[in-house]
Amino acid sequence: MIEVEQLAKRFVQGRGKSAREVRAVDGVSWRAEDGRITGLLGPNGAGKTTTLRMVAGLIPADAGRVRVDGIDVAEQPMAALARLGVLSDARGLYPRLTARENIVYYGRLHGMEDAAASQRADVLAQMLDMAPLLDRRTDGFSQGEKMKTALARALVHDPANIVLDEPTNGLDVLATRALRDALRRLRDDEGKCIVFSTHIMQEVERLCDRVVVIAHGRTVADGTVAELSARTGQADFEEAFVSLAFTTAERVEAGEIHTGSPA
Repeated sequence: MIEVEQLAKRFVQGRGKSAREVRAVDGVSWRAEDGRITGLLGPNGAGKTTTLRMVAGLIPADAGRVRVDGIDVAEQPMAALARLGVLSDARGLYPRLTARENIVYYGRLHGMEDAAASQRADVLAQMLDMAPLLDRRTDGFSQGEKMKTALARALVHDPANIVLDEPTNGLDVLATRALRDALRRLRDDEGKCIVFSTHIMQEVERLCDRVVVIAHGRTVADGTVAELSARTGQADFEEAFVSLAFTTAERVEAGEIHTGSPA
């Protein structure tokens, strides 16, 4: 389980007199359950990536708290990260290494022995339908092949919680379907807690058990697709999202809705 409470992060843009403070995240709260896929949905610049970077311990929060299976990320970062598998929007594969070598290397960073990490790579290759890729250098891989390798790398230590930042960016239809199937197996067969950010409505409708809508760095709605559609009176979820992400966000800015509290 991943719990986020009143998370906040500010950055300073520019220098000198032109410097200004930007509230990238300003009161985000949500909870992702085990055996569920939770989607973070929001327009570009809403604060989704910054939120996930704080969840993964990549940047410190200015305020608020993140717990991974009850472990505070700020207080015990190594213990929390050991229970997280993170797939960022930057795949970051080492092109001179094979897919297996990339996976094993990350396993070693998590304290695994080479043999155990290599055996785990074989298991993941079967799960992700990438066995023919395993001993090929990743240089020249397609976007879909890179995604599978990066996902296997994130899963090498068998984490209970998986965080993905816009994982379908740049993927073709077949690669996207393969990723969906893999996430469903991880949820249904292994009971993983899965969180992923996206701005693609189709991904949310097909995959998510629960949806958190973020706009202007704030949580503006939280519920199932059906609940959020019913709340806005929209049969089409894209229309429901527009209402939640923009109309509700304007109400937050006006002070009609308290920061961090879903509408």
